[in-house]
Amino acid sequence: MHHNVRYNCRVLFLNRKILLVRPKMLMANHGNYREMRWFSPWNQLRQVEEYFLPRMIQEVTGQETVPFGDCVLSTKDTCIGTEICAELWNPCSPHIQMGLDGVEIFTNSSASHHELRKADQRVNLIKSATTKSGGIYLYANQRGCDGDRVYYDGCAMVAINGNIVAQGAQFSLNDVEVITATLDLEDVRSYRGEQCQPHMVNEPKPYHRIKVDFSLSSDDDVYLPTHQPIQWHFHTPEEEISLGPACWLWDYLRRSGQAGFMLPLSGGVDSSSSACIVHSMCVLICQAIEDGNSQVLEDVCKVVGDDSYHPQHPKDLCGRILTTCYMGSENSSQDTCHRARDLANHIGSTHMNINIDAAVKGILGIFSLVTGWWPQFRASGGSHRENLALQNVQARVRMVLAYLFAQLSLWARGKPGGLLVLGSANVDESLTGYFTKYDCSSADINPIGGISKTDLKSFLLYCAEHLQLTTLRSILAAPPTAELEPLTDGQVSQTDEADMGMTYSELSVIGRLRKISKCGPFSMFCKLIHMWKDTLSPTEVAHKVKHFFRMYSVNRHKMTTVTPSYHAESYSPDDNRFDLRPFLYNTRWTWQFRCIDNQVTQTEAKNPKQ
Repeated sequence: MHHNVRYNCRVLFLNRKILLVRPKMLMANHGNYREMRWFSPWNQLRQVEEYFLPRMIQEVTGQETVPFGDCVLSTKDTCIGTEICAELWNPCSPHIQMGLDGVEIFTNSSASHHELRKADQRVNLIKSATTKSGGIYLYANQRGCDGDRVYYDGCAMVAINGNIVAQGAQFSLNDVEVITATLDLEDVRSYRGEQCQPHMVNEPKPYHRIKVDFSLSSDDDVYLPTHQPIQWHFHTPEEEISLGPACWLWDYLRRSGQAGFMLPLSGGVDSSSSACIVHSMCVLICQAIEDGNSQVLEDVCKVVGDDSYHPQHPKDLCGRILTTCYMGSENSSQDTCHRARDLANHIGSTHMNINIDAAVKGILGIFSLVTGWWPQFRASGGSHRENLALQNVQARVRMVLAYLFAQLSLWARGKPGGLLVLGSANVDESLTGYFTKYDCSSADINPIGGISKTDLKSFLLYCAEHLQLTTLRSILAAPPTAELEPLTDGQVSQTDEADMGMTYSELSVIGRLRKISKCGPFSMFCKLIHMWKDTLSPTEVAHKVKHFFRMYSVNRHKMTTVTPSYHAESYSPDDNRFDLRPFLYNTRWTWQFRCIDNQVTQTEAKNPKQ
């Protein structure tokens, strides 16, 4: 608090003395962040004021006031400036003018969250920051679950003159990681001698320099070897899925005080992906313990309720902390039952087979007793309303049973604690609302809720090849299905893509256009007629766009109660934090759909063959 205004600040200190309080100037106020809700930006460029320290801090530092504002530190041998998090991503990043004003070392304390395929953007920004005018960039980033939907993924690094010379891990169970590099300041000065000229500085006022009686170098370090450029190792998206959500789950589990996870395992791609992420988490935990991480071992003992426990193998640990259950009905096939059982055996989870028919018939019996009517499936002559209601009853019964077993399954085994229920709805299903409100998608947390079906399939293939989970190949070969309608000759007659009216790959394209490109119905149609011109006619594109927006608007209310999910995609429809939209729409989209129809008519008139 400065002059009764709240700022987000870095405090720079040395030997128990505060050198500078540097307030953030450019705020993160989009996507996952609402920084302007809590803080004000410091708008006084190059301005420095006196900040009166609270008495409790004065007693520690012996200082009454310290500098507060936009300035830099000048040591005996160099000049150090600072950026805070999102300022690096801004087109007016402070490092630009600081570099032109002679600042040689830039430091950035960041809280940058993980997103699939994002790491290269971060690395390229830092390389670019030091390529244009030279300099050394020290980047530190938080790591771990923020107590919410995002995971901060480390990636600490040191760069000089456009080259990365030191790299920290992106995903790890270590709470703290320190990386170091030895660099020569003369390399910065030589680089700038070619790049920077006095006329480039367009700011009339230089940065105020706070003199610091300290040196980063010494007289006898001339023989120290400097770090050389390295090639940054980027994880593949499949590796990111196996590591990021796994680290997030572990952080959540150990901090929640619960004893493990309960996962309804259907034998399909989505729930299998959640199971594989938990298995990957167990692999990471065992590796960390093997590497001597005593904190992870201590946390594992607390989770399983056994101070003497020392996991010997990921499969052993998975049996302790993951309970899976297949909730079959008369509409379920033997194939999915066997696939769920085989996967549970491969990863080592404690597995149960539950039949829900008695519970479903009991609920329908209550309805029949009150109304005198017994609803029928469409296959038996029932209406669309009856068919949908019968599917929803099955799905919601599964949620109730999942929570019952999460609360009492450990009790039945004579063990302490309860289990967190894991969800397994992917980002594309959330986008269209292709799930039952308060069904198995309703859980405590969902590790795959921000990941597309296409990426999940690639992830399972990666697990089959690298984790030797061979049963995943049969899961990948099977068509995605909810198995909520009656079987035909013992075989599944219902598939997800037929129900949705579009493929998962088409949904991914539409999702990115809606969120990232900010497209409404008409602008999306105008883009897709070119993107899909080789496979679909304008009339067919129009039909898919209209169908999507009808589903999206009818089902948007489901996003207000959707399970908290790991944020992994830039087109996530998460209503809580990332994608704030209305949940009551005019589902007819009268004006927009009329514009589409007019455009189709004009296009077909010009190109009658289409």
